[in-house]
Amino acid sequence: MNAEAKSSFIDLFPLFSVLSAEDKAALAEMMEYKVKPKYSFIYMPGDASEYIYFLAKGTVKIGTHSTDGKEIIKSLIHPTAMFGELGLIGEPYYKDFAQALKQDVHVYQLKVADMKKLMQKSFDLCTSVMNLFGGRLVRAEDKLESLIFKDARTRIIEFIKDAVNKRGRRVGYEMLLKHSLTHQDIANITCTSRQTVTLVLNELKKSDLIYFNRGKILVRDMARLV
Repeated sequence: MNAEAKSSFIDLFPLFSVLSAEDKAALAEMMEYKVKPKYSFIYMPGDASEYIYFLAKGTVKIGTHSTDGKEIIKSLIHPTAMFGELGLIGEPYYKDFAQALKQDVHVYQLKVADMKKLMQKSFDLCTSVMNLFGGRLVRAEDKLESLIFKDARTRIIEFIKDAVNKRGRRVGYEMLLKHSLTHQDIANITCTSRQTVTLVLNELKKSDLIYFNRGKILVRDMARLV
């Protein structure tokens, strides 16, 4: 990947908006461009936390497995987001896995040591990274509260509404979400079962609140989706 393409990506990435032109040029030199095949793992638990990743194209799921082998999806990563960053706070090995979903994933990888050098030079970058960590902590707490206080149906509906609000597009009076998730993936995100996800989606479809097929969810009326 040439330097111009790297620079264009850096300019799109919100985290790096605080950097000077000189630091952005240095960052472009440090980054490596990689393409990971669909369903492949970018890293696995136990791999050394040597790199931070910045997503340019595709979708990545971050997850772990319970003691009985059940997959738990902690988050979904979409373009212009960072992942695998816990090496910045001293984690020597990844505890989770990062896996591409239904299409090839394009990422830029940056050595943790190089990112730390940039952060030492830029207080504003340090602040942006801390804000990112803080936001993820808040989302993790919200998810924990949801698991404790909300039933499976509510968690599934809230996941749909959140995904549509963030990445959906308006089609007339309706909202269309294109995604790469199976019913099992949605179950693993919402800590429910595949059967429950299918049951809730079919119920919402029968009530004419949504329409769905593979890779698409169309919400008829966001206000009525409860």
